[in-house]
Amino acid sequence: MSVAVLSLPQLRQRLNLLLVLGASLTLSVVLITFRVFLTHKISFVFLLWNLFLALIPFGLSTMLGLSAGRLRARVLLPVGAAWLLFFPNAPYILTDLFHLEPRVGVPYWYDLALILSCAWNGLMLAYASLTDMQQLVARRLGAGAGWAFATVALLLSSFGIYLGRFLRFNSWDILTNPVTLFYDIVSRLLHPAAHRGTWGVTLLYGVFLLLGYATVRLLGRLGEERGEA
Repeated sequence: MSVAVLSLPQLRQRLNLLLVLGASLTLSVVLITFRVFLTHKISFVFLLWNLFLALIPFGLSTMLGLSAGRLRARVLLPVGAAWLLFFPNAPYILTDLFHLEPRVGVPYWYDLALILSCAWNGLMLAYASLTDMQQLVARRLGAGAGWAFATVALLLSSFGIYLGRFLRFNSWDILTNPVTLFYDIVSRLLHPAAHRGTWGVTLLYGVFLLLGYATVRLLGRLGEERGEA
């Protein structure tokens, strides 16, 4: 798997994206670190781990996006499966807003900004990663298949968000705790009426993420059209 030769505008866009995401991630890290020094507590240090997990699918999709030519199935399938497994970790950070509550020693607005910055980074990493994967699918199967892939990926990620937030599963439980994970998933598929919360979260978050993703993609195209005009 070799690295593709990008045009200068493509290379500039990629570097600009990395710089902006890097600056935004740095802001989150600074906010978390300053809070630790201010309170001498590690209340929100777990967000650093969540951000690291959100970076994994972005790193995998970037690697695939920069690969030259048509990827062979022996490379695409395992890397794509790993990407899909870790992808829900990025939008999952949105649900860390559940941890927002008044705490002694820190202004409420500070904790709000801290969690929002992490949630924003998770969402943007998810959308940037999904863009690379959608373009990869579209190059092989067409634009329609690309959007179908993006829709399914976001719905599956919303289901993954439910599994992580409410059932407390992690991505690696597919290896360390596969029996319990499989049982909980199958029981919800076979008895949907008994698990309305599962499908409520999946559909609501899926629609929300899909509309947000479509908005970001349309804004990007609008900027490109104005640049060409």
